[in-house]
Amino acid sequence: MRIGILTGGGDCPGLNAVIRAVTKSLIRQCGAEVIGIEDGFFGLMDASPRTRVLDWRSVSGIAHRGGTILGTSNKSNPLRSPADTERTLANARALALDGLVVIGGDGTMSIAHGLAAHGLRSVGVPKTIDNDIVGCERSFGFDTAVATATEGLMRIETTAMSHSRVMIVETMGRHAGWIALEAGLAAAADIILLPEIDYSIEAVVRVCRTREAKQHYTVICVGEGAKARGADLTVQNTVPGSHDPIRLGGVAHVLREQLQPHLKSEVRATVLGHVQRGGQPTPFDRVLATRFGHHAAQLVAAGRFGEMVTLQGGALCTVPMARVADQQRTIAADDPLLVTAREIGVSLGEA
Repeated sequence: MRIGILTGGGDCPGLNAVIRAVTKSLIRQCGAEVIGIEDGFFGLMDASPRTRVLDWRSVSGIAHRGGTILGTSNKSNPLRSPADTERTLANARALALDGLVVIGGDGTMSIAHGLAAHGLRSVGVPKTIDNDIVGCERSFGFDTAVATATEGLMRIETTAMSHSRVMIVETMGRHAGWIALEAGLAAAADIILLPEIDYSIEAVVRVCRTREAKQHYTVICVGEGAKARGADLTVQNTVPGSHDPIRLGGVAHVLREQLQPHLKSEVRATVLGHVQRGGQPTPFDRVLATRFGHHAAQLVAAGRFGEMVTLQGGALCTVPMARVADQQRTIAADDPLLVTAREIGVSLGEA
């Protein structure tokens, strides 16, 4: 058996732990030869494939490392044109691959599902700091991102207190507010603004004014996909050729401009950005990534392609890739964390 592994989409803490677990499991369970595909699907799209052999030694000692030893790309899409598709398939045939293990988010799963229709089989492993993959209650990388964002919010709080300021901290997450919600709760933010709930600027101003008179400072955690009622998303830039070309970012600065005229306190904005993607994965993410990788190897050994490993009810299981492709898991209106936030007095910017 000859199996390729690639990491697609944005980088994420825990990717190396998955690569390690998949490789060692396949070698130990069925004597498979494992081929690392470099730079996501780009490694199969070039005139000559970019690969490396992954053996026991090459994946030892990497579980704690951030990023991915194989490199990744959020712009590579072999389904973009018939020529790209055929080159990808030809390279897979030349490498004599029996299948792929693809580690990525909804975009990567969509591409893998599309390639399956052309005969290139895959098993999926869910990866995203955004925690927005359908059918998966917890993706690896998310815990690390929440821990990083929480630390950032807590550091911001001390300077907010010292200067009696309103401090806005923007987290990643695209159209899902999981990072903002969990980090905001963990850091005891006063206001949490989410993509799922359009905020009322009047409601946010009221909370800030009340705290001006009493606590003298306010900490606001805002997800990058949040927006005021009737407003548009804050788009940082677009990336032509990407499966998901819209890059959100900068809503914290928009909110600062909205708030400052109504408050006596100085309002400052901080965008955490890619620090949430970097650094060593937390122990939780290393363990989850290892479990995912091992289970993916079991699926390969059993010939169960077209499925993605997932976590539901705390247990490992699978869902069809077709169900995950181009879908996003957002926060439901009745989510227990939202209920908790409201009932302990956290403002969600609701009128």
